[in-house]
Amino acid sequence: MLKIYSEFELYVKGSEWMEKIINVAQYVFSEYKKITGEVIDEMKLHKLLYFAQRESLAITNEPLFEGEFEGWKYGPVCKEIRNSITRDGILDYDSDISDECKYVINNIILEYGALASWKLSELSHKEISWKNARVGLNEGENGNQKLKLEDIREDAKKVRPYDHVWDMFYDEFEDAEVQG
Repeated sequence: MLKIYSEFELYVKGSEWMEKIINVAQYVFSEYKKITGEVIDEMKLHKLLYFAQRESLAITNEPLFEGEFEGWKYGPVCKEIRNSITRDGILDYDSDISDECKYVINNIILEYGALASWKLSELSHKEISWKNARVGLNEGENGNQKLKLEDIREDAKKVRPYDHVWDMFYDEFEDAEVQG
């Protein structure tokens, strides 16, 4: 029997296709404004992108997008996004993202979007990936070491992803299928 895979399934199966962080950032920017009526600040955008990447690793063990974060003093920052954000959105984004990616992002916005930027910064400071990128730096010192994907994978192991659409944790889906 022939199975047709969605773009997300192909990506999860290790194909070369992956979302671009610039397109994901534009979606976060737009969706946050649609939900809250406010323009997202830059610090919050970077943290939501980081948490989306971690969430994808927790759910699928694969990154949601290509793009790297650096260990800046207030938490993970993607330089590509730092250089592309404007009050009106992200410069140079070139396409929409998959529905599967939107699903992950929407859950992240619902989970973390109401938190203040400084609170998201505090949460990111607890992450192994950020701590490892900050080795050798003083607390308030700027840094530019990249967060390692394998460290973000370690961070992903300690989260329990929640699905706001179904109002349950991802690990409860299997139990619901067996009982239902």
